[in-house]
Amino acid sequence: RDIEDRRGAGGGFGGFGGGGLRIGGGAGLILLLLSLFFGRNLLPGGGTDTGAVPYDESGQPAAGTGGPVASTPEEDREVQFVSFVLDDVQATWDRIFQDMGRQYSHSKLVLFRDYTQSGCGGAETATGPFYCPADGKVYIDLGFYDELSRRFGAPGDFAQAYVLAHEIGHRVQDLLGTEARVRAQMERNPDEANAYSVRLELQADCYAGIWGHSTAQRQILEQGDVEEGLQAAAAVGDDRLQRMGGGRVHPESFTHGTSAQRVGWFKRGLQTGRLDACDTFAQSIGG
Repeated sequence: RDIEDRRGAGGGFGGFGGGGLRIGGGAGLILLLLSLFFGRNLLPGGGTDTGAVPYDESGQPAAGTGGPVASTPEEDREVQFVSFVLDDVQATWDRIFQDMGRQYSHSKLVLFRDYTQSGCGGAETATGPFYCPADGKVYIDLGFYDELSRRFGAPGDFAQAYVLAHEIGHRVQDLLGTEARVRAQMERNPDEANAYSVRLELQADCYAGIWGHSTAQRQILEQGDVEEGLQAAAAVGDDRLQRMGGGRVHPESFTHGTSAQRVGWFKRGLQTGRLDACDTFAQSIGG
């Protein structure tokens, strides 16, 4: 009930497997990495709409613009898996919020191909999964998981689960007011915006670890799952992405944290299962 499947709604931006202009080889990888790092599509054709489906004010495809989803059995299994993870992650936060005397409001997960519209603007494959505070939804093009495995060296179900749990971590920050407070600090101190962003992202990693802790307590993890999650956290560190892009490492430009930091905070959530252990704004975040 928490999934909006827009994969049959069309789109038109270039991306991992879209109908737009394609590029290959090292140049394509570098542009892809930079797109993920900067949060906007730098791929050829990424700045021009080539026929994207219109959406209504709620973010749903406008009447008559949707279509049947053409899916493979492999993709069907992937949808079932992310649906299970989404339900389990949010059920975990249901319980945690209830213990705090609060109510957790579920996020919606929007599945799309190539391009869709979010409350935060256009959502494209090249920007990777993200949470939009404006509409409270998580956006994922399933093609990202192929890239996570093939190009970033982070295969496995739990690696995929980590990505989704991280984005739901941003939902938790939104509901707790952390996201709004941090954005306000960024506006007041623009020179420190990147540093605030790193702490926000590392906290979401730690929140993903809290869900991982819950799955371990319920004995639903398989051997190697934790390692897959840690490998995924390491794969998307700012320092590693910059090196993969062929450039030098510039810590002042980090927005998500180093591989070591991301692994460390994910581990902290895994080991403690506690919200107070994830306060990246009151503790040293490490190197």
